[in-house]
Amino acid sequence: MGVRPHNRRNIMKKTLAVVLTMGLALAFVGCGKQEVTEVAETATEAVSAVEEAATVAESVAAEVTEVAETADDAKSEGVMTYAEYAAAELDSEVVVETYVQAKQSWWEDKATFYTQDQDGAYFIYEMACSQEDYDKLVPGTKIKVTGVKSEWSGEVEIVDATYEIEDGNFVATAKDATDLLGKDELIDLQNQLVSFSDMTVEAVAFKNEQPGDDIYVTLSKDGANYEFCLEYYLNGSDEKFYNLVSGLEAGQTVDVEGFLYWYEGANPHLTNVTVK
Repeated sequence: MGVRPHNRRNIMKKTLAVVLTMGLALAFVGCGKQEVTEVAETATEAVSAVEEAATVAESVAAEVTEVAETADDAKSEGVMTYAEYAAAELDSEVVVETYVQAKQSWWEDKATFYTQDQDGAYFIYEMACSQEDYDKLVPGTKIKVTGVKSEWSGEVEIVDATYEIEDGNFVATAKDATDLLGKDELIDLQNQLVSFSDMTVEAVAFKNEQPGDDIYVTLSKDGANYEFCLEYYLNGSDEKFYNLVSGLEAGQTVDVEGFLYWYEGANPHLTNVTVK
């Protein structure tokens, strides 16, 4: 296991302090009082200098990391920012650089993906994709997508798309959207990985009224109900997760995560559920 930067800094300071302390002990044996005082002062100055150098090095390392992350998220020529994509008209061509977060399905050389960058998310619907490439497009993979901005029942997506795999990697962490439930601003996070805390289970129902397909979950917060879905194509093959969701009972309190899909309103596709 590697040593974290701040730990390395502490180790370096401690090592130097030990060496200097030993030097001081020897100085006490072979030197007079004044000489010992001078040695002690010199040692103190040396420790201070090392601490200052370590601080500068740590600051430089942080700046280098920030520059690297900024460079990695820089858009290529002709590629839209998320703000430009959001402002684009429906049925217009769009070009975005984004990162695969999850794969929903592959069928007859067409694949559907949940993708996201540092600014927003893009749902890529039935993009032309070979089975070989589908296997390569693991979470974090950067792709350049060219397609048409479309909408279906409120869900904004990219259709008729092609892609190129690029260098880069980014995996999003869930954004807490609990305070946005029931507010117009929630749609600004459409397709992003989001979380909701301390939700109450109201009801669980199966598509086609039996297990083996999507699961519809109604959760409430502060007296208002909200609809969630375990999308079978996304993660229904995860038997443990499917059984967990299907076994939820009314009255339980849960924290949930999911991609903020939109179907005639917010309809997050669940990826994680924690029963409290």
